[in-house]
Amino acid sequence: MGKTLQIHSTLACDVLIIGAGGAGLRCAAFIHERRPDLKVFAVTKVAHPQKSHTGTAQGGLAAVDPKDRTDSALFHMFDTWKGGDCSSDQNVVRKIVAGGWEEVQWLELRGMHLSRDEEGNISKRQFGGHTVEFGKGDALRAVFEADRTGKGIMDTVWGEALKGGALFINATVATELLFNEGRCVGAVLFKVKEGEFVAALAGATVLATGGSGQVYRITTNCRNNTGDGPAVILRAGLPVMDPEAVQFHPTGIVGPGILASEALRSEGGILRNKDLEPFMERYAPKMKNLAPRDIVARSIEMEIREGRGIMNPDHQLEHVWIDLRHLPDHVHEVKLKEVASFFKTYANLDSRTQLCPVRPSNHYHMGGIPTNEYGEVQKSADAIVPGLFAIGECACASLHGFNRLGTNSLLELLVMGRCAGERVLSFLKENRAPAVKDAGEATLALFARYLEAQGKENVGLIRQEMRAMMTGKVGVFRDETGLQEAVASLADLKRRAAQAPVAVKDMRMNQELLERWELDNLLDNAMTIAQGALMRKESRGAHFREDYPERSDEYQFHTLVSMTDFGKVCFGKRPIDMSIHESGGEHAERFGIMPRKY
Repeated sequence: MGKTLQIHSTLACDVLIIGAGGAGLRCAAFIHERRPDLKVFAVTKVAHPQKSHTGTAQGGLAAVDPKDRTDSALFHMFDTWKGGDCSSDQNVVRKIVAGGWEEVQWLELRGMHLSRDEEGNISKRQFGGHTVEFGKGDALRAVFEADRTGKGIMDTVWGEALKGGALFINATVATELLFNEGRCVGAVLFKVKEGEFVAALAGATVLATGGSGQVYRITTNCRNNTGDGPAVILRAGLPVMDPEAVQFHPTGIVGPGILASEALRSEGGILRNKDLEPFMERYAPKMKNLAPRDIVARSIEMEIREGRGIMNPDHQLEHVWIDLRHLPDHVHEVKLKEVASFFKTYANLDSRTQLCPVRPSNHYHMGGIPTNEYGEVQKSADAIVPGLFAIGECACASLHGFNRLGTNSLLELLVMGRCAGERVLSFLKENRAPAVKDAGEATLALFARYLEAQGKENVGLIRQEMRAMMTGKVGVFRDETGLQEAVASLADLKRRAAQAPVAVKDMRMNQELLERWELDNLLDNAMTIAQGALMRKESRGAHFREDYPERSDEYQFHTLVSMTDFGKVCFGKRPIDMSIHESGGEHAERFGIMPRKY
């Protein structure tokens, strides 16, 4: 092959944060505030932290002001439990919901410009599944910065991490976790621009690598969301949790799949079929357009299946309409200016006068790297990996259960970023500096195989086939036949991937080489999603089996999936925490197993 791959250098820090989006940088900011003497490295896959996917979040952040006279944290906890189809961990729900308003205050005090009403109070809007009085009324719970809330959060946490002295390592990915006697002591990094491998040793390592949406053909996720964190975890012999729990946002713009925020419906947008009928009353009589996302996504797909969709001539995709024509100009031009502009940019439509085409688009992964309520990564239901933490979308604590309520993701990444930061500081007090031998052997062998491959397969075509297959067989609706076909197809795609050559051998800025590594990550994530979905013979939240359309108490647990050899998975279980229900306190009965009716 020529030049032998090697570790070019070794770096050392107190805290290594892999992923510099909202979760990672909130963690970094907290650590700097408490211990400014610590050295923190923040690694980001993109060219600059401000390109992180958090910045694309639009609609809002769920948090209850303790002084609110109509809303309460208890109602928010109930909505999260019910919305997650009774699969969230109640200790995690309590912890994250209780910490929400503190994060809102933290953001404002550090310069985030949250939208305010005419009286100067922080504005709030409703999102799907958010109620008061245990479902009796609608909750205005989401604070926001117009329709670019994620951008406001990123501006703030990036500034705070930068001010604290975090060292940013841009355009870099983590390819391997390093261990010493069971403790995580850092990671091997691949610096894409330089084409160099670096061993980064750390007292504590935090994974915050984001989602895996590129597994699907139509997705709201950015190009870099290839499930890198869970893939690295699997290669380390550790499990992922609830991989089958994949959310499809009801309103992706037809064609690119770009998110048309739920805020459109919270401001009064109406979903209509080809006959212009407002059809959501048929599926969710009370909440209608603001039912939880899994219900709305399936409702749209049912309208299309039953012949009430509209064929888009440009993309040859059927869709429904979202009607915004009746909304005031202030909504189009101020409150949702950016989202409304997406329809002009990507569909050449004026949302003030024309109906806009939408259909479900892959959006969020409720599953991920299993952690406890402190962000510590678990190797089993009752054991952690010392020194290793995970937060944000790559992690699964689990706040969301099997369906995430809109605006709870920004809440989670902020609160869990802070909680993990607290735990990191406690861990560092009690542990000495790490050491490691033979760092990077697995990474060097893996990349050498990429560079030495001699076949005629094409990485881009394999990726396209995988994404189309996952969309068709492991999407909004699933069944045993389709899932078995998906597992077999993924095994064949993995075999073909091994025969995909990398034409450019120069390591520097080698996008082809990076995409080959990403393809393995995507295939690993896709296989655990498909296998988890095949194992779970029930419907729960966003995981819907047409051959098992009802939720089953037999599956009242979290799925743990390990995969040391591709396709050969081992299943484990983690109990769903029901501590609020089991406490027997006031309103404890609200947190039992309940039907999901909206």
